[in-house]
Amino acid sequence: MLKSKISSSLKAPLFFAAGATLFLSMATAQVVIAPSSPTVGSANPVTAEPPVPRPATKPCVVSLFKNEEFADFNSKTFTYTPPASCPGPWAKVVFTADFTVTAGTQFDRTASFYLGHANIYYGTTAEPSNTLSPSWHVERDVTDLSAIFKSSQTGEADLGNFVGVYNGTDYNGIIYANATLKFYPAAANAPAAKVPDAVLPLPDAAGGAVALNNTQSQLAETFAFPTNVERAYLDIITQSQSQDEFWYSCSPTNVAAKFNNCPNTGFREAEITIDGRPAGVAPVYPWIYTGGIDPFLWQPLPGVQTLDFVPYRVDLTPFAGVLSNGQQHTVAVSVFNAHSYFLAAGNILLYLDQGAGSVTGDIESDTLSAEPVPTVTENLKNPAPGTYTGTITVSSMRDFVITGYANTSHGRVETTVEQHLDFVNTQQMNETPAVYIQNIVQSTEVHAKTTGNSRGTISETHRDFSYPLTMDYNFTQNADGSYSQITSIQQKYVKQTTRKVNGNPTYFSKVVNEVSPSDTLNFSPSFSFLGNTGQQSVASYTFSDSLGACYSRTLTAANGVLTHVDDSQNCGKPNGQ
Repeated sequence: MLKSKISSSLKAPLFFAAGATLFLSMATAQVVIAPSSPTVGSANPVTAEPPVPRPATKPCVVSLFKNEEFADFNSKTFTYTPPASCPGPWAKVVFTADFTVTAGTQFDRTASFYLGHANIYYGTTAEPSNTLSPSWHVERDVTDLSAIFKSSQTGEADLGNFVGVYNGTDYNGIIYANATLKFYPAAANAPAAKVPDAVLPLPDAAGGAVALNNTQSQLAETFAFPTNVERAYLDIITQSQSQDEFWYSCSPTNVAAKFNNCPNTGFREAEITIDGRPAGVAPVYPWIYTGGIDPFLWQPLPGVQTLDFVPYRVDLTPFAGVLSNGQQHTVAVSVFNAHSYFLAAGNILLYLDQGAGSVTGDIESDTLSAEPVPTVTENLKNPAPGTYTGTITVSSMRDFVITGYANTSHGRVETTVEQHLDFVNTQQMNETPAVYIQNIVQSTEVHAKTTGNSRGTISETHRDFSYPLTMDYNFTQNADGSYSQITSIQQKYVKQTTRKVNGNPTYFSKVVNEVSPSDTLNFSPSFSFLGNTGQQSVASYTFSDSLGACYSRTLTAANGVLTHVDDSQNCGKPNGQ
């Protein structure tokens, strides 16, 4: 009985399961706009993340939709026309959106917006309460999608939201949103961005993200690629849903029923193929939505990237020569160990050889295996009926190298992609008739290196990612028959980028995004909710690069409201001192 109560608290129902694209352009100095200071004492959602850096030039603003209502599961279409007064080229293009949910009862929802089927925004919404109608702002750099902004397009906003009575509960929170694109024209002090020449949506169809229900499910699209591809990338988002929403808490299939838990272990990973051949790997970020585990944890500070997902960029450049051979090619994405289910969407970004109508080439070597081979170690004891204690660990380590060449108008270019992935998920389990404890320590480390060799010039791009997650979950029946659910979480996203030419560093950047909440839910012996106690949270975001950009903000919250804002304008020097 206790396990079923824990399951209903921890796992979102299938019907209500919820759901950014960070596009990387050439590094150029930008004006960092100081974010508005959040309001201390407010319960409105707020993050420590900075606005998108942008030129000082005045932008042209194109509205995609205004005050759009989301109260059903129908896609909302809109039209887009390029700004006549800013025809391009552009130094920067920024997507912005503002959301609000009416006060009441509602789940977090997945929001994904598309233009010409290309994804321009992906995130989730904040849950309201009877006393709070949450409003929030998101923005992202979509400069790398400039190719689709050059012509009129039809857009689609997918934000399914059930309004009505379900299982005796009136879900009456209606979501509204505005969305715009801001175009910053190139100028003498704001050079045009070097952007992809073509963007291929994945999937290239209405309806947005595709559901992946198991390891064999695929998001696959067949394209007639240009015949002069010089570089290729895939920006991919794989969003956990339904029973996979808390995939990092899942158990090995042989013991999942003992804990009333999801199967397939606490390991998931995205696999990318080209024509069935392994072409890349993308780690899955453990996003937690605002209704996740305990909604009070995320008020007013949502989890890392919860309102605006950051996709993982897969370098497909070794395949440039293959993609340019004039034949159709199928790019596919699957999620290893998917159970039920993941949503997947992405964009393929192509840089073309402007000096040649065709590029030839091939893959020279590819050591990437079709699937990972994780190791599962179970150390569980069953000292009494209904009692289990011990640890479960699942780990996966992968190393691969893919090398390909392309004969371009400026000579032969050889590209090597090397990647090391190291994943470990350890769960400390303790279940008795009166206690359920599941403490999770998860580490995802990715070290990716792309090396290009052209006419004796060797360029290197190093990208190092770290996605640490710690969750302590304790559900206890107290001596008086009441129940307590105590949860604390530490969630972090770290990315470090280094570029070199002939061994000499040319650019460096590092971003650290972290949120650490804790809270206690209290229930009566009949399992009526009595309220929460001890809620507190800290969110911080820091960024610096070798061009002199620097940003730091820390937010502190307690009892559901913002209590302190700390901006270190000079990166580590409090209050700008």
